[in-house]
Amino acid sequence: MIFYTDEESRTLRTAVYGAMLLVSHADPGPVLEERFAGLRALANLSPDLRGVLGAARPSVPAGTDEEIEPVILEALRSSMKTLTAKSPEDAADFPRAVLAICREVAEADGVVVDAEDAMVARIEGALAL
Repeated sequence: MIFYTDEESRTLRTAVYGAMLLVSHADPGPVLEERFAGLRALANLSPDLRGVLGAARPSVPAGTDEEIEPVILEALRSSMKTLTAKSPEDAADFPRAVLAICREVAEADGVVVDAEDAMVARIEGALAL
């Protein structure tokens, strides 16, 4: 089991749940379906990371989408740095897992619109070190 500080854990939660939120807000749709699709897709994460995410309430910033997007994208970048330092295996799998979660949220209503694709691309960019 890898130990993450409270701040690192909070940042990981912000990154993952925030990414789901950004994709969900990119195309307002069936929020419950999107939420459940995202939560089911958390299975793509390693057991260690699922433990970190489940250890406390989801951590997402408050504000408008324009205000929270840079905070969440920075949390994704910071999470990648933390994972690279502490768990190279998780660092290698994290981008794929987060993008799979984002795609599940985007596809929850059966249609992926350009705004969702654009948001997923911005998230993917933040995950690239």
